[in-house]
Amino acid sequence: MRRLKKYETGTATHYVTRKQALNKLQLSLNDFRRLCIIKGIYPREPKNRRKAQRGASDIKILYHAKDIRFLLHEPIVWTLRKYKIFNRQAGRDRALKDFRKMKRRLDRYPELKIDHIVKERYPTFIDAVRDLDDCLTLLFLFSTFPSLKFVPRNQSNLCRRLTIEFMHAVIADKALRKVFISIKGYYFQASIKGQLVTWIIPHYYPFKEQPKEEVDFKVMSIFVEFYTIMLGFVNFRLYHGMNLQYPPQIPTSVTEISEECSKNENQFVSERIAALNADILKASSVTEAPEDAALDMDLLASTSGQSENVDKLRTEAVEEEKLKTLFVGLKFYINREVPREPLVLIIRCFGGQVSWDKVLFPGATYDETDESITHHIADRPNMGKQFISRDYIQPQWVFDCVNRRTLLPTNLYFLGATLPPHLSPFTTENTTNTYVPPEEAALNEPEAEVAQISEEESESDEEPAEEEPKVEKGKKMKRSEKEKSEKSTDAQLEKAYWQERKEAEEDEEQKPTNSKEDRKEELKRKMAVNAGTVHKEDAELVKKQEIQEQRLHARMVKPRHRNLFRKLLKDKLHKNKERRILENKRRRIDTEKREEKREQRKKRKVD
Repeated sequence: MRRLKKYETGTATHYVTRKQALNKLQLSLNDFRRLCIIKGIYPREPKNRRKAQRGASDIKILYHAKDIRFLLHEPIVWTLRKYKIFNRQAGRDRALKDFRKMKRRLDRYPELKIDHIVKERYPTFIDAVRDLDDCLTLLFLFSTFPSLKFVPRNQSNLCRRLTIEFMHAVIADKALRKVFISIKGYYFQASIKGQLVTWIIPHYYPFKEQPKEEVDFKVMSIFVEFYTIMLGFVNFRLYHGMNLQYPPQIPTSVTEISEECSKNENQFVSERIAALNADILKASSVTEAPEDAALDMDLLASTSGQSENVDKLRTEAVEEEKLKTLFVGLKFYINREVPREPLVLIIRCFGGQVSWDKVLFPGATYDETDESITHHIADRPNMGKQFISRDYIQPQWVFDCVNRRTLLPTNLYFLGATLPPHLSPFTTENTTNTYVPPEEAALNEPEAEVAQISEEESESDEEPAEEEPKVEKGKKMKRSEKEKSEKSTDAQLEKAYWQERKEAEEDEEQKPTNSKEDRKEELKRKMAVNAGTVHKEDAELVKKQEIQEQRLHARMVKPRHRNLFRKLLKDKLHKNKERRILENKRRRIDTEKREEKREQRKKRKVD
């Protein structure tokens, strides 16, 4: 056996450069990228780059050798090679101006089938549901795009159809749990088969093409190609699991882009929303009895008192059942300036009815003059004509009700009113060294909210007390002086008692303690329960001890982990500083608000 040379074993054999991978697979760079995206293979970062690159010092893109060997056995590699041959033959026909032959070739264009790759990457349905976050966010984004250079119209049309189908599945299952509005868009979280799926629906703006090619739409389009097939499988399984007909019976004007719709972006969006407001057909006329849900609740009730986890699960199940019927019996009307798609999804998901102006947008179910409307959603300071039988609210009320899981009072959300802070429901509970606003603390701990309300009431009670007559103030001053004098006399008596006791103990120590009576008295003294004194901790000493402990921790850290420890410590100090700044800012804002309220009350009383 010959002696092995350098870089024939070890790290150098585990990695392959991109150029070597292209030569091995006999593919172009674009086809290789497409294959890697579809198969889920990505570049790797070795521990020692010099060894992995066989002594080369320049930075190269590296892949695992076993991943490239895995790609060699992929059937779609042959289809990608056929594309190269097809392009060469089509180019020759175009050069010879043999358009009949070229058309015949285009009819036999090689089709790339990736169904087996979806099943390979996601062996079970739950695996596919867990990976839906990025899939949904990207497809919702592409569903709003017009026809671009690397985004064909049929792809955006397919994205639109699949996203509408998914939203219908969420509405039918009443799976929505959390919602939030941000600058990026509308955040939604749904519980599908016990898995939490979070995605973003972007704000609708007219598409403006950028002069610079900052976004690589070609690569994103490859991701969309894979995700469309994946979401198609997921939708099929969801619909059949809920006994719904697939594909759903949606109006054809929504699934197929007409010429008028392609020219007018507003109609493009309105037709999509109209589909959400329509009910879809079930696969069979068998109605599900509510016995299953009642049976589950009975099972949870029978396991009461077993453990804390079971109690927690039971309370969560009860809350979720109530949440599913949050808007049952309520009828909403959306004004034309309000974004309709997120609101329609939320309201219909929780059992409410929704409509809008049928003259401007298709899909309306009732008119504005309907007297059974309970809530009118508008986003303007005031309205000319108003009905007494309904509440005029801002859109944030719907989102906050879902996050709080109750119907909030509408007086804080009236038209023109300053809205309460819109808190994110996606914040984690472990918020150490981070600023938590009082409103969020009130959400997590109802006791904090009660304490805050009591403080506000006490402040409001203090203000009228300042304007009482001087006689009452004098009485109060006398009472307080009496109480102070009584407290001081009690303290003096207690001090004198303890001094006498100490002197008696000293005298007894001087006397001989040989007699039995003295011993009995000593035993009684030992068994007696005396009043304890309050031990006051010195804040400076406690601070010094904490600093010493931190220094000891820092010394105990190993040298190789010291840089990481310093980085963590720096981050902690930075977070503490940010928290202090925000707390001081909030305190200042609260004091300013209180002063404004006091001035307003004084002005009212003067008037």
